[in-house]
Amino acid sequence: MSKLLTLARDLRRRKARERQGLFVAEGIRTVEELLRSGVQVRGLLAVGPELEASPRGAALVSDASRRGLPIEQVTESEFGSAAETESPQGVLAIGVVPERTLADVEASTVIRLLVLDAVQDPGNVGTMIRTAAALGITATFSLPGTVDLWNAKVVRSAMGAHFHHPCSSGTWDELDAFRQERSIAIWAADAGGGPIDELAAPERLALVVGNEGSGLTSASRSRADRLVALPITAAVESLNVAVAAGILLYELRR
Repeated sequence: MSKLLTLARDLRRRKARERQGLFVAEGIRTVEELLRSGVQVRGLLAVGPELEASPRGAALVSDASRRGLPIEQVTESEFGSAAETESPQGVLAIGVVPERTLADVEASTVIRLLVLDAVQDPGNVGTMIRTAAALGITATFSLPGTVDLWNAKVVRSAMGAHFHHPCSSGTWDELDAFRQERSIAIWAADAGGGPIDELAAPERLALVVGNEGSGLTSASRSRADRLVALPITAAVESLNVAVAAGILLYELRR
C-alpha cells in the first residue's frame, strides 16, 4: 500500500490532522488552487490513468510533476477509502496546514474578525470562510465545538479560500486576550438583536455566529458587547447561518 494512501486515510481523523499538521484537499479545482497558493504540498493521489483522460486533469498532473511532487496512482476503491467528499473527481492532495494564529493579525486601524461558535456543518463553515475571504475580512477564528477548519469537506466547500485567508482555531481565553490587546468589540448574531443596518460598526470588530440549531453558546452571549440581527420579514423565522453571516459581513464593509 502506498505511503500517501495510508496517510490520506489517517487524515480523515481530526486528531491525526492536528497531530501531523496536515490536511487533505479533494477535487480538481481545490487541488489546482492549492498548487497555485504556495502552501506546501506533500503529494497527490490519483485514480489510475482516468484523471489524465481530461485536459484539465492532465494539466493538473503535469503541473504537479513539474513541481517535483510525488503522484501515486491508486484504484478507485482505494481512493474511495481515503476521500471524504462526494464526487472527489479522482484526485486529492496532502498539504501542510499553514501556521496561523491570532497573533499574526496585523495591527491595522480596521480589523474585522469572523468568529465561529460551535458551527458544525462543514458546508456552512467552508462557505463562510470563502465569503470572509471575498469580503476582505481580516481573519476567521473558530471556537470549540466548531467542525475542524481543515476537514476535507470544509476545505472543498471553501474552494481554495483557506490557502490565502488567515483562519485558525482556539479558545475564548485566546480570543479574550487578543480582543483586549487590540481593543476589539464583540458583536454576536442573534435573532433578538438590533438591526445591523441601523448600527455604526466600530473600526475593530469581531462578529460571532452560532450553531445552526441552538445559536450562540452562553460563553459567546455573555461576552458580546451587542447582539445584532438581520431585519427579515415575519414570514421567515431564520436564515441559514452561512447566508446570514454573508449578509452581516457585507454590512460590516460600510
